[in-house]
Amino acid sequence: MKWVILDRDGVINHDSPNHIKSVAEWHALPGSVEAIARLCQAGFRVFVATNQAGIGRGLFTHDALLAMFDYLQRRVTEMGGRIEGIEFAPEHPDQATVMRKPNPGMLKDLARRLGQPLDGVWFIGDSSGDVHAALNAGAQPVLVRTGNGAATEAALSDALKARVPCFDDLAAAARALISRSIVRATA
Repeated sequence: MKWVILDRDGVINHDSPNHIKSVAEWHALPGSVEAIARLCQAGFRVFVATNQAGIGRGLFTHDALLAMFDYLQRRVTEMGGRIEGIEFAPEHPDQATVMRKPNPGMLKDLARRLGQPLDGVWFIGDSSGDVHAALNAGAQPVLVRTGNGAATEAALSDALKARVPCFDDLAAAARALISRSIVRATA
């Protein structure tokens, strides 16, 4: 099974230090929805794993978050793709559980439910929390320079820079993953 896990804010949609609190505030990054559809069309199962501390901070409700997820799913479906599952950690950072990134809980939960190992599975994110969640779970961290990604890339140690591929955006990361998949399939 080919699968990939994506962070949401800063990878799929614009991020905000004030949190994305409603569908009206949710705006896809250029090419991100199309990239998800292309991954699906190339045979990848796409999942999302996202911290959503705005719920724990009382800034928006579960219903508002679910409405944003529904909106994202509709947009992806219109392009011929599908997000197969979304994991989210709603807690406040001061009350973090193993599910909140950089902890590996969301990624390990997906692997457990799918009965699939995380070895070689790309987790595409834009923050150090995403990188460390992937490493802690045994997945392959991948950075995009959108959202917080450029700053995250600049702050990575040389050792991590050697282990973490970085792309300009989700569309570029998707192209690279699809082309590597084709090379593996034909090798």
